[in-house]
Amino acid sequence: MYKYTVKRVLLMIPTLVGAAILVFCLLRLIPGDVCELRLAGSGTYVDPKAILECQQRLGISDPMWKQFIDFMVGLFTFNFGQSMWTGQPIVHEIELRFALSLQVAIMATIVSVLIAIPLGTISAVRQNTWLDYIVRGFSIAGIAMPSFWLGILIILGLLIYTQAWFGAPWMPPIQYVSIIDDPLGNIAQLIWPAIATGYRYSAVATRMMRSALLEVLREDYIRTARAKGLLEKVITRRHAWKNALLPVITVIGIEFAFLMGGLVVTEQVFNLNGLGKLFVESVTNHDYTMTQALVMLVAAIFVITNFLVDLCYAWLDPRIRYS
Repeated sequence: MYKYTVKRVLLMIPTLVGAAILVFCLLRLIPGDVCELRLAGSGTYVDPKAILECQQRLGISDPMWKQFIDFMVGLFTFNFGQSMWTGQPIVHEIELRFALSLQVAIMATIVSVLIAIPLGTISAVRQNTWLDYIVRGFSIAGIAMPSFWLGILIILGLLIYTQAWFGAPWMPPIQYVSIIDDPLGNIAQLIWPAIATGYRYSAVATRMMRSALLEVLREDYIRTARAKGLLEKVITRRHAWKNALLPVITVIGIEFAFLMGGLVVTEQVFNLNGLGKLFVESVTNHDYTMTQALVMLVAAIFVITNFLVDLCYAWLDPRIRYS
C-alpha cells in the first residue's frame, strides 16, 4: 500500500504542471486585458500611455516567457500575487470564499451519499417491484431538476409556510457566518443549498449504485454464497457492497470536485459568495492572475480527489494495489 500511495502522489506532479501550462497558454489567447476594461470600460477617452503604464505595473507587457516563469515560481511557492482587478492578495480573496464552498461541497456530498447508497441498494435488491419504480422515478426527477430551480422552490416554500405558521416569512441569511463562530446560524444558512445540490447529484449516484449492485449480484461468487445458505442481507453487505461501491465512489468524487467551483447559479440563488461567483467575476474582469489561481485550485482539488478515490479503490479491492 505504501508503494502504491507514493506512486500515485508522484503522478500528481506532472498532471498539475501540464494543467498549469495549458491554463497559462489559453488565458493569453483571450482578447482584451484588465487595464483596458478598468480604464476605458466606461466608454470615455483614456490616454494610451495610462493603459501602457497599467500593463507595465501589472506585468502584462512583459515577455511571455517571463510571465510564465513568474507564474510557475508563484505556483510552487504558493504565492499567486495580487488580483489585477481588486489589488488584494489572491490568497486572501480565495481564503474568504474557500471555507464556504468547501462546507457546501462537503454537506452536499454527505446528503448525496445518505440518499444514493440506501436507495440504490433498495432499488437493486427489490428490482422490478413498486419500491424499485419509486426510487427510479425519484432519481429521474433529480436528474431532470436543476439544483438552482429546486433551491428557488425551497426558498418559496419556506417563505410561504413560515408566514402561515409563524406570522413572519423566513429570509435566507445575507452574511456568511463561520461554523466555528455560530454553528446554528451557519447550518441554517447552508443546509438548504446543500440539500438542493445534494439531491441533484444523489440522483446520478443512485442510478450508478443500482446498476453496479445489479451487476455484482449476478456474479458467480454471489450464487455460491446463496448456495451456502447465507442470508440475502449478509450477501449484500459483506460480498456485494464493496465491489458495487467502486463506480459509485468515482461519481461521488467527481461531483465533490465539481461542487467546489461549479455552483455559480446556486450560489446566486442562495446569496452565497463562494468560489463559483469569484470565478465568474475574475473571467468577466479579465483578471488573469485570479483566474489562473482559481483554475489551478480546482485542478488541484480534482487531482487530490482522484487520488483519494484511488486509495479507496485500493482499500476496497486489494487486487488494485497489488497490480
